[in-house]
Amino acid sequence: MRLKIAAFFVIFVWVLILSRLYYLSIVSNEEYASIAKENAIKTKDIPPTRGQILDSKGRPVAINLLGYSLFLAPHLKNEELNKEISYIVDVFKDQNSSKDLNASLIEKEYKKQNSPYNQEFIKVVDFLDYDRVIPHFARLNLRSNLMVEPASLRHYPYDSLASHVVGYVGRATARDIEKNPLSRLTNIMGRSGVEAYYNDILQGKKGERQTKVTALNHIVEEISYVKPQSSDISLHIDMEIQEFLKDLYKDHSGAVIIMDVETGAIIGAGSFPEYSLNPFVTGISSAEWNELINDLDHPFTNKLANGLYPPGSVIKMAMSLAFLNSGKITKDTSHFCGGYLEYGKNKHKFRCWKRWGHGDMNMNDSIRESCDVYYYENSLIVGIDFIAANLEKFGFGKKSGVDLPNEFLGTVPSKAWKMEKYNQPWYIGETIITSIGQGSMLVTPIQMAKHTAEIASGKGLTPHFLKSIDGKEVEFDTYEVFSSFEKDQLPAIRHAMYEVSNHPKGTAYRYTNDSRVKIATKTGTAQVVSIPQSEKVRMKEKDMEYYQRSHAWIVGFGPYEKPKYAVTVLVEHGGGGSSVGGPIIKRVFEKLLDMGYIDENATK
Repeated sequence: MRLKIAAFFVIFVWVLILSRLYYLSIVSNEEYASIAKENAIKTKDIPPTRGQILDSKGRPVAINLLGYSLFLAPHLKNEELNKEISYIVDVFKDQNSSKDLNASLIEKEYKKQNSPYNQEFIKVVDFLDYDRVIPHFARLNLRSNLMVEPASLRHYPYDSLASHVVGYVGRATARDIEKNPLSRLTNIMGRSGVEAYYNDILQGKKGERQTKVTALNHIVEEISYVKPQSSDISLHIDMEIQEFLKDLYKDHSGAVIIMDVETGAIIGAGSFPEYSLNPFVTGISSAEWNELINDLDHPFTNKLANGLYPPGSVIKMAMSLAFLNSGKITKDTSHFCGGYLEYGKNKHKFRCWKRWGHGDMNMNDSIRESCDVYYYENSLIVGIDFIAANLEKFGFGKKSGVDLPNEFLGTVPSKAWKMEKYNQPWYIGETIITSIGQGSMLVTPIQMAKHTAEIASGKGLTPHFLKSIDGKEVEFDTYEVFSSFEKDQLPAIRHAMYEVSNHPKGTAYRYTNDSRVKIATKTGTAQVVSIPQSEKVRMKEKDMEYYQRSHAWIVGFGPYEKPKYAVTVLVEHGGGGSSVGGPIIKRVFEKLLDMGYIDENATK
């Protein structure tokens, strides 16, 4: 019996062994062959080179400098690691100490990425200039623990010029990589301007290389290669115009926009002061950053789309259209301006900018001479809710659609808005001051530029900088923004704006009537601080503290008969819109004429 049990056990063990042998050699053959094949084939993603940004004349405003990155082999012992780092630092020692490589930073970067599970070479130096590496290239490649790979670095040839439009790139963060996996490869993301807005286009598409490797990770052969793709974009801005605008604003802060009234294309725009873009690519220093954010003129703020300002009197065209839409007021409705409107139990005086008043004013006169009392009176007839609804219809309190990131909405105040924001009732006095673009009303320069261009053309426009992608033109659709009734009123609005610059009583006449381009404009002076009722004679802007002076606005289009471009000028704390903005807008239109953007025949 014992013999039978022993025989049975021996047979059972041999059956198990033979079964396992059969499974491993026959059944699992395909599975393990597949695994072996996968282990032998290495797939490597290839980062794309970021696309260039060009201006309208093909001038590069954002390019990639060619150079190299340095990598060290994983799992180096301390002695080996220190030896390689010392070698790298010694090879690239520079007479300019600011260019010397930092051994401690290289070691820190290596140890951060090194792990028992990492079999890839570790990047320890992101970028070295091509000319700096080439003399040592052969020697570097002879070292088995060191690898040199081509790399690129974003560079802005014009540095600060058009900085808020072009924008800059920065190193990708963990959040960036989570949202955009390709940034793990490129290690950069657009941070502002069109660099950020068109990041998905500019970053391109990754490539891929499949190679057969040995167990020691040595390449035997290349199996396949897919080339990475990148796309260049062109903008409508002209860098010669940008240089001109920068010169105009050398003593000012603010914003300026030049927009095609037929398409919405922006051929020139600046937010001033501007700032240097190139330091942000590799990382700005704390000192530079503090200097930027503590500057009272806010150079880091993109005032084109993120600057919020009371519009002052440049809102009066939109306000006039709202009055006409009510059906309660016509172009000929007239009000007497005696220098102020007295309202309420306390007989509060809402003053006109002209102390002794303008006399009888209709719509044309009120735009031409910027009479405030005319708008006070009409706002009481129409009411804030109707006004607010019309202003929103004309594009205020909402995004313009410009291709810049994080565009601000601005504020169109109303009863509902105030209750929601402050849980407080609306007062009639707020209606009165809103009618002249003061109080809680806030706009961005791009909203004013859009509205001015739409008055000139009668079309709904999307302001945009993008001209083409890889040479293929990109078109932005126009749309209906004005009703047929409103379109019928536009000629009268345009004529009133024409008189602002070309009638002796016009607020900009003194500064723009001799322009070589006949233009239609509207001036505005937006108060930064309120004026006490006790102040009978308003202090002159030049006598006020600089940061308490009013913002100066002027908007306009030209040539008057055949509008081609609309221009918006904002000078922060500039005082009067006519005296400060007038000469600027005149010079802008004459520059467009000299450069051929405006046909000389259209000015005759």
